[in-house]
Amino acid sequence: MRNSNTRRTFLKTAGMGLLAAPLASSVISCGTTIKTARSQHESISANKSIPDLSLNVRSFGASGDGKKKDTKAIQEAIDRCAVLGGGEVVVPAGSYLSGAIALRSDVMLRLEKDASIIGTPDIADYPVTQVRWEGKWIPGRIGLIYAIDAVNTGIIGPGSIMGNHTLGGRPSAENPLRRPALIEPINCKNIRFEDFSTDYHLMWSLHPTYCENVFIKNLTIRSTGGNGDGIDIDSCRHVRIDGCDIATGDDCIAIKSGRGMEGYTLMWTTEDVHISNCTLADSIFACIGIGSETSGGIRDVRIENCRFTYAKTHAIYIKSRPGRGAFIENITARNLDISGMEGGFLRFNLLGSGLQDPVPVPGKEGIPDLKNFSFSDIRVNNVPVLVDGTSIHPDKPLDGFILENVSGTCQKGIFLANIRNTKIKNIQVKGYSGSLLNCSSVTGKGIENAAKTEPPKLPAPIPQPEKPFRLG
Repeated sequence: MRNSNTRRTFLKTAGMGLLAAPLASSVISCGTTIKTARSQHESISANKSIPDLSLNVRSFGASGDGKKKDTKAIQEAIDRCAVLGGGEVVVPAGSYLSGAIALRSDVMLRLEKDASIIGTPDIADYPVTQVRWEGKWIPGRIGLIYAIDAVNTGIIGPGSIMGNHTLGGRPSAENPLRRPALIEPINCKNIRFEDFSTDYHLMWSLHPTYCENVFIKNLTIRSTGGNGDGIDIDSCRHVRIDGCDIATGDDCIAIKSGRGMEGYTLMWTTEDVHISNCTLADSIFACIGIGSETSGGIRDVRIENCRFTYAKTHAIYIKSRPGRGAFIENITARNLDISGMEGGFLRFNLLGSGLQDPVPVPGKEGIPDLKNFSFSDIRVNNVPVLVDGTSIHPDKPLDGFILENVSGTCQKGIFLANIRNTKIKNIQVKGYSGSLLNCSSVTGKGIENAAKTEPPKLPAPIPQPEKPFRLG
């Protein structure tokens, strides 16, 4: 159950922060909700009809010359479309230099062929509000194109969105504000991003947070160097990612839900995420990272029919640590092609991944519950390690692990620890040294001839705090 009082407080605070920002007078010029929000259980449709109203940003003064700032004109077109009942705002061919732009309910932004929205280099053009960073709400710069509390909105191509590469990077003591993401919907429902390309550097390209019914299709995402996730799914429900071509610095797709006692108390679970027909390559970490911010829980993630062409670590990396709490359950992957991995196909690191929160979830409650991980019909090409699955806490073993129908070549086999109800079947790989299957404290089927492996080293227990945690 999500905390609605906390959610309302956040929305009020976020709105006040934007209204106080330097560009708020032009960027936030009308209410964020035009029509009554649909039911939270309304299913998303990729073919949802768009109203007849169509407004062109050129009619509102946009030049598209790549020199003059077109922020005001684009925002005015979006706001006008919203108050007239919704429709589409068309961005024709050209280069549109812009600061942060707010999407509105019932308005679709359409980027025509050879149309590019290009972020300005001026950091003041991106208002300050509460944004999510590594699982925590902190002050930061909002995305180049963003939405707060909107329904039935999004962006469709075939144009492009390009962030300014000078704006990326991590918060620091000298500059504690989070840098702007490229596209950032917050607390939105029924949102669509389809058929366009992006280019950014050192920051996330698409970061839906607290959203429901998210449809992402046929995007070409390029984000190189540093913390440059392609798609960051952050405490969202009912997400579809299909047919995307993603090459990034950090995770191509990251799935997370909050960190420490803040995330655990809010308990905004990421659930029902379906990733299909994607091509993924990553130059710093993993192609798909689940965690390490898992304090709100992650469940029902399905990955299928995807190609993983390169990763600095692993194709799929499931990660957390004691101090996160909550759960990771019902993770399914099938029909995958894996090549070019420097680490391997699959890794579980539930003991020490990511930064420990200053206020972690203490004791045994802080060890994430793990349940039902299934991987089948996997084809690997010379991966260094097939499965590195030993970093699991014995106090909370993984309950339910299936690995079946795996073929190809690998240098080392399968290493598992602290798992029960395991099923290993039809592993037809070649080229490995040592034993194919290596286990420590594992029960189930297909492990009868496993060699023994060393149990994992455990982190120190997290003590109970002197004072109980309170949001604020």
